[in-house]
Amino acid sequence: MFGLIAALGLATAAQADGDKNKMAVPLLPHYQQECAACHLAFPPGMLPAASWNRVMNNLPRHYGADASLDPATVMELSTWLAANAGTYKRVREEPLQDRITLSSWFISKHREVSAVTWKLPNVQSASNCAACHTQADKGKFNERDIRIPR
Repeated sequence: MFGLIAALGLATAAQADGDKNKMAVPLLPHYQQECAACHLAFPPGMLPAASWNRVMNNLPRHYGADASLDPATVMELSTWLAANAGTYKRVREEPLQDRITLSSWFISKHREVSAVTWKLPNVQSASNCAACHTQADKGKFNERDIRIPR
């Protein structure tokens, strides 16, 4: 019995570590080029595969902008995002509108951030991760690297 419990614990820890690795996965150059032209190239582990699929299938209506890409690039990015999507229990949930900032894990992690902070000129929105997370462009969101603008 103890062996089964230990094995389950190791499997859960491995899955959690797997998602941490997906947060820091090296970004596909095409993904970096296309997505970071307008916003942070969010780590693929921040959304489940179903959400990334919808995001990629709706590029002409990408959160109010036309982010259309050629079919080959869409296929390349979609395949990479699906392979590196979040699978751990906190990310597996598909957030409203497939927005990272509306996911329960994001809200939980940012519950102490005041509404005033989100409206600061250097922040402007919850989707501007790099405003506070100094290593966000590297897919690193460690709490020791947070600097809240004033």
